[in-house]
Amino acid sequence: MPYLRRVAPTPEPLDCRILSAALDLFVENGYHRVSVHEIQKHADVSIGSIYNHFGGKEGVAKALYKHILNEVDELVEDVSHEIASPSEQCKEIIRLLFEYTETRSNIMAFIFHAKHTEFLPNEPVICNASPFIKIRTIIQRAINNGELNGADPWVVSSTVFGGAIRMIQLRLDGLIEKPLPEYYDSIIESAWKGIAGTGGHVGINPELHIQPTLMI
Repeated sequence: MPYLRRVAPTPEPLDCRILSAALDLFVENGYHRVSVHEIQKHADVSIGSIYNHFGGKEGVAKALYKHILNEVDELVEDVSHEIASPSEQCKEIIRLLFEYTETRSNIMAFIFHAKHTEFLPNEPVICNASPFIKIRTIIQRAINNGELNGADPWVVSSTVFGGAIRMIQLRLDGLIEKPLPEYYDSIIESAWKGIAGTGGHVGINPELHIQPTLMI
């Protein structure tokens, strides 16, 4: 099973093997270029197992989509419970997304590269899925308590996360050669210029053991 923060059990259950195989194939070849038979071969299961568990390729894609969104949702929830400041929560989410781009690249590619509405038209667009709604709620709290300047959470969210997400896409495309964590300080500094309120600063939470790059 493709996990962000957990380790897959050994031996991996059959349905988890199917989802892991589908993730690899969907990211490498695109949903429409992958057949059930290819998933079956890659997962080393029977065709009947795929249909029994998921009802076919679309069912596999839907289950994978929901599973990965749940992984991101858990990440956001964990950060929200571990860190008090909303603006610091945003920074930690970006740090983790950069880290997982290096260690869980297929999951990140499925989140930020796949055009889900093309093969899952009945699912909400990803920016309206639960984890991203929670991120905008974090942004709104940061605006409300003066950590971030701005009135519209969409605009502030785009300012805070837009550059980071674009860096993730460029890294996944192979256009950025260095690991993303090496760009973290610069991305935070750039994103926070002009939006950090009186209750926040551009530097990174010292509890993360990274020196702040700019204080305002």
